[in-house]
Amino acid sequence: MRRPACLLGAGLLLAAGCGLTSGSPMADDVGPGTVGRGEPLKGADLTVVSKEFTEQLVLGAIMGIAFQAAGAQVLDRTGIQGSVGTRAAVENGDADATYEYTGTAWITYLGNSRPIPDPRRQWEAVRAADAKKGLSWLAPAALNNTYALAMNRAHHEKYRTDTLSQVARLAKSDPGAVTLCVEGEFANRADGLPGLQKAYGMNLPARNITQMDTGIIYTQTAKGACVYGEVYTTDGRIRSMDLVVMEDDRKFFPNYNAAPMIRTDTLKKWPAIAEVLDPVTEALTNDVARELNARVDVDGEDPHQVALDWMTKKGFVKED
Repeated sequence: MRRPACLLGAGLLLAAGCGLTSGSPMADDVGPGTVGRGEPLKGADLTVVSKEFTEQLVLGAIMGIAFQAAGAQVLDRTGIQGSVGTRAAVENGDADATYEYTGTAWITYLGNSRPIPDPRRQWEAVRAADAKKGLSWLAPAALNNTYALAMNRAHHEKYRTDTLSQVARLAKSDPGAVTLCVEGEFANRADGLPGLQKAYGMNLPARNITQMDTGIIYTQTAKGACVYGEVYTTDGRIRSMDLVVMEDDRKFFPNYNAAPMIRTDTLKKWPAIAEVLDPVTEALTNDVARELNARVDVDGEDPHQVALDWMTKKGFVKED
């Protein structure tokens, strides 16, 4: 959700690999379960997009499967590189729908520097602002894929920190104890490490901060190479590697609640999209996301199959 953005110009995607793929029809043999009864989307041709990371691939598949069960023909263009390219596809009319994150919209797309602490108010503000841009936001999920710092069990036993305020106090009392593994983007973003240090009164020396790729952060944190690692709260590797997440007790990090972002013209033509997606979105929590993400990132399963299994298990759709 907070991956590097692709370049845009004259309404076109310019960066190599950042544009829409040609896509392929979703061909799941599914029918209505608790969603899609009466096939209210029969006759609709809908294009679903997502970003390229695991959670987005799963969410894109979940959306497309729900649409199919409701009778729609779905073109799968999931896996776009970068947040901006995904947003542009829906805004420009090249796609109809995606699951997006409220914090990404508020900070990255709408240009605000300060997040709104209350998640509902954050969503309402995004919904109101994007209504002017031809985009409609449906009800948000409890799923909140935001930043966090985490540590392994051994370091947790040693340092006994459970909140970011306690991490800040440790940084003052024992400066060498607080070492971080972070992404380069997180190290430089206002809603990343610079803002975090300001909010919590930390002043970590550069030698305590190591920048690396996302996947390596999890393994290095689990091994104890750094005391704290930057993680995403819905990542399945948190559970599989038994990491302890620090509470953001001052509510610094933005809320990144997932919600369907639908092109308004599409929603006007097919208003049943809301009734199809609302119960599915309501079932998406951090625990669900960690479980589904882990099946892909830890167990090596296919994101689309993981989504289909979950939709079937929950009774949202039935496999024909």
